[in-house]
Amino acid sequence: MAEFVRRLLERNARMNLTGARSDAAVAEHIEDALSLVPFIAPPYVDVGSGGGFPAIPLAIATGVRTTMVEATAKKAEFLREMVDGLALDAEVVVDRAERVARDLEYRERYGSATARGVGGVATVLELMLPLLQLGGVAILQRGAPDLNEPRILADASLALGGRLEAEHTVRGGRRILLVRKVEQTSARFPRRVGLPEKRPLCR
Repeated sequence: MAEFVRRLLERNARMNLTGARSDAAVAEHIEDALSLVPFIAPPYVDVGSGGGFPAIPLAIATGVRTTMVEATAKKAEFLREMVDGLALDAEVVVDRAERVARDLEYRERYGSATARGVGGVATVLELMLPLLQLGGVAILQRGAPDLNEPRILADASLALGGRLEAEHTVRGGRRILLVRKVEQTSARFPRRVGLPEKRPLCR
């Protein structure tokens, strides 16, 4: 983990991988990621991996087979360097999640999924649930809820074959939402590139 921090800060000085610019700031991100360890089931996929959070700390801590989906080529190159340099059991897929989730090599393959900072609850569920096998769990990291979140979460989960299973509060009032995949996701989802973010389900 220390080697990951060293490499991340070194590379972050030359390209914008994360807003964390110090050991202490990166440590906060790592602590946030490690709060998800009890919920990770193999194989595991992270959507929009960026600078490697939460995927790389989770891959280090759990040893589970990990897939990182990242559309930005420079960030994906950094992730591949981390996979090789840290000898992780992981792969990096350079593409948009909307296309990856329609690829039969990845669709309905995973036991757990995360998507930190990708968008609202409806957006992240549309990108994650098609990647999960039946019984898999989408792990959502959220801050304080807005008034519409419970309705949007319930309706989007239902449309995509999921069901809210549990909610946990962690340090700083942040929440972890667990959405279990209980039915196959319709072939209509995810919609084409950009739509999950521009036109979220159940607005």
